[in-house]
Amino acid sequence: MAHSLEEAGIESPAASVTEAAGFPYRMFAGLNNIIVTVSSVALVFAALVLTYGVVTRYFLHFSTDWQDEMSVFLIVGSIFMSSAAVQARRGHVAIEAVSALLSDNVNRWRLFFVDIATFAFCAFFSWKSARLLEEAIVENFHSSSTWQPPLWIPYSLMTAGMTLLSIQVLFQIVIQLRRSRSPAA
Repeated sequence: MAHSLEEAGIESPAASVTEAAGFPYRMFAGLNNIIVTVSSVALVFAALVLTYGVVTRYFLHFSTDWQDEMSVFLIVGSIFMSSAAVQARRGHVAIEAVSALLSDNVNRWRLFFVDIATFAFCAFFSWKSARLLEEAIVENFHSSSTWQPPLWIPYSLMTAGMTLLSIQVLFQIVIQLRRSRSPAA
């Protein structure tokens, strides 16, 4: 039983795209790999912070105000920052029932239009996140908890993650356009 695309003899989408996209995409893929590693460490750290909070509350009857917010910042940052790497492998949730009914050519067009819509949404989300980040910096917003960390921290992670995701989807659109114009397509 094969547990990966490579073991099954199927080329992964990320590998074929990397070859077709060239140097800028390889650099972006390298950045994604670094971000995934950092995000993985942040998720482990969030689990440790949550565990610490549970243990100190249950056994020591000591309140930790900061641990909930810290773990949310770490988890949200990990999710947003690693979203481009997940998209590079087309690992986000998709409905596969429709694609099985369509021909390869129609399926390519479906993916192309989905990528256009996804890019429009992600670019808008990125822009709105940047506006929120700017407002948090200018107005010096802090959370309402007793710990009161500045809100530019999660907003910057959200903005960076959505910008990276927008760039990733834009790469996919450009690659699909290049493939459709190539003589082999």
